[in-house]
Amino acid sequence: MTATVIDGKAFAANVRAHVATHVDTLRDEHGITPGLAVVLVGEDPASQVYVRSKGKMTVEVGMASFEHKLDADVSEADLLSLIDRLNNDPTVHGILVQLPLPGHLDSDLVINAINPAKDVDGFHISNVGLLATGQKSMVPCTPLGCLMMLRDYHGSLSGMDAVIIGRSNIVGKPMAQLLLGDSCTVTIAHSRTKDLPGVVRRADIVVAAVGRPQMVPGDWIKPGATVIDVGINRIDKPGGGTRLVGDVDYDSCAQVAGAITPVPGGVGPMTIACLLANTVTACCRAHGLPEPEGLTA
Repeated sequence: MTATVIDGKAFAANVRAHVATHVDTLRDEHGITPGLAVVLVGEDPASQVYVRSKGKMTVEVGMASFEHKLDADVSEADLLSLIDRLNNDPTVHGILVQLPLPGHLDSDLVINAINPAKDVDGFHISNVGLLATGQKSMVPCTPLGCLMMLRDYHGSLSGMDAVIIGRSNIVGKPMAQLLLGDSCTVTIAHSRTKDLPGVVRRADIVVAAVGRPQMVPGDWIKPGATVIDVGINRIDKPGGGTRLVGDVDYDSCAQVAGAITPVPGGVGPMTIACLLANTVTACCRAHGLPEPEGLTA
C-alpha cells in the first residue's frame, strides 16, 4: 500500500481562492473590506518571515493588511494600548499578535486583551471555552486546517477513532474538540501515555503534533489510517545542510497509511490560509452577514 498524499499546498490555494471570492462579494455588494492587523514585537527572524508572508497573502486575497512592528523592549502598557486601539478600529476585523513574545511580556495577558470577536488565532480564553462547549467561536488556524483536509478526504468523520499525539493549547486540545464536534471517538496521547504505539495503532485518524522529528514510525500506523503530520522540525542532512521533516517518519508511514500529509507542503500552508478564512468569518459576524460556507468549523 502506498498512501494518497494530501496536498496541503494545493488545498490552501483553493481556500485562499474561496476567501478572495468572498472578499470580492463583501466589497462589491456591501462596501466592506475585511482587515487583518498583525503585531510583531522584536526582531525574531522566523517571526519576521512569517509576518511578511501573512501580509503578502492578505493583500493577495483583497483584504486590508495592517502591520505594527514594535521594538523588543516595548512596555506591556504600550502593547496593550495598541491592542485596545485595534479592538476599537472598525476597519480591523482580525488581530494577531505574533508569538513568541519577549520574556518581559505576559503572553496570556496580551492574548486575552484582544477582543474575542477579532481573535483570529482562536487563543483567547473565551474562544477556548466556546470551542470546548460546542458553541460558535474563533477556531485556532492549524487545527481548523487539519479538520478541513480531513473532511475533504473522508466526507463524514462520524464514528472514526482519532488519536492526537500532543496536548498543546495551540494544536492538540483544540484539535480534539473539533474532532469531537464531528462525532469522532478521540484520544489525546502524550509523553506519559502508556503503550503509545498500541494507542496509535487503533486509530483511523492520527494527528501528530508533538514537536519531535520522525517520532512516529510506520509500524505504529493502522493499515489504511489517515495521518495528519503537524510537526515541522529541521534536522541535519548526511554530508551537511539541513532539511525539514515532520513528527512522523514519512517514508515508513506512507507505506502503511491510506492517506498522509507531507512535510513540507502539508499542514503548514493551511495555517495562513485559515488565518485569512478566520478574518473573513470575523468580518461577516461583525456585520451580521452570512458566514462563508466551507471556511469554518
